[in-house]
Amino acid sequence: MSALIVVVGVLVLFAAVLAMAEASISRMTRVRAIALEAEGRRNAALLERLESDPPRYLNAIYLLVMLCQNGSAVLVAIISEYYFDSLGITLVSLAFTLAYFVLVEAMAKTFGILHSDSVALALAPLVYVFGRALSLPTRGLIGIANVLLPGKGLKQGPFVSEEDIRSMAEVGHEEGSIEEHEKELIHSIFTFGDTVVREVMVPRPDVVALEITSSLRTLQDMVLQHGFSRIPVYRSELDRIEGVVYVKDVLKVLHQGSGDTPITQVMRPPHFVPDSKKVAELLREMQRQKFHLAMVTDEYGSVTGLITLEDVLEELVGEIEDEYDTDEPELVPVADGYYRVDGAMPIHDLNELLGTELPSAEWDTVGGLLLGLLGAIPREGQEVSWENIVLRAEKVLRRRIVSVLITTADRERSPDVAPESEKTPA
Repeated sequence: MSALIVVVGVLVLFAAVLAMAEASISRMTRVRAIALEAEGRRNAALLERLESDPPRYLNAIYLLVMLCQNGSAVLVAIISEYYFDSLGITLVSLAFTLAYFVLVEAMAKTFGILHSDSVALALAPLVYVFGRALSLPTRGLIGIANVLLPGKGLKQGPFVSEEDIRSMAEVGHEEGSIEEHEKELIHSIFTFGDTVVREVMVPRPDVVALEITSSLRTLQDMVLQHGFSRIPVYRSELDRIEGVVYVKDVLKVLHQGSGDTPITQVMRPPHFVPDSKKVAELLREMQRQKFHLAMVTDEYGSVTGLITLEDVLEELVGEIEDEYDTDEPELVPVADGYYRVDGAMPIHDLNELLGTELPSAEWDTVGGLLLGLLGAIPREGQEVSWENIVLRAEKVLRRRIVSVLITTADRERSPDVAPESEKTPA
């Protein structure tokens, strides 16, 4: 009987090791395994191989743990029957079950989770060997399970999904391990991948451009007025962009005393991008071809705006303001539940700030949403509702909606605020 007691001890110890391996490898991800391999950790390459197909190796561990558990329980029952009566067998079996839970299920697995990196690296060869050796029987047993419970198994997919990373960023921020700006940058990266040029470009009415027949002095005045370092050049109309003038090229010519030089001799070739292009692709194109400004065209070839490298980067890091930028917020609270919004403000930005769910699939800006819901150019003061949100065209300049008053509060209350169009400058 003493030999059986030793066998029980070995089985429990072996089950504890397998439980540590199961817990650590289940907690491990392929991304983390690759990072450990980059650090030169021992067995990291083997661990990355395990994480490339976890079910194949973990199924073998599950089978071994069950065999150890059941085998040790049977041996304990045999030993108890030899020394005790029926009541003793019951008490010993209960005590063994509790001890097994503490040693294997609680202590071993907790240790594996708390030291997942070191345990997974140390036990990776053991898991790999058993996974290979028991591959055939585990496949057979899984096949039987699939017959008894027909249907598709676990689908293959990314080891860490976008939603997982977003959630981890939120939890990390709440626990203090990730700063607010770092969390926002993580969220911006995913938003950046889905953003198209049309959503971040400077719209056509705001494009500052120069006629090709203008003089360099005229260009100089325009630069001093607006503070831009690159100016598009057009012939007759904005749809006929001929080039882009860089201010540093103009200053060099003026410094040499050649003020009469035609713009055509200092301008550079323009770049054109479709308004449906992803900004992530545009950023790579700007890096590869080394340009900072591109004209944006629609599907008919008309110029709809322009986009700069700064516009692209602002989608990642937020607003980048220099000494020429005016600090004019796109959203200003004017009363409880009432907000004055720039008509060019992106809808998804507004939804994030106010926690609303205004539709952003068909329209990019708040002004565009108001136009789409009304189906016509609004008059100042004209309103339209979306669910419990009211949008009022507060200021309209020609065919352009300059500002919108958004109401998210009870309509029975009236905001004590003068319309934007009636305000007089201080």
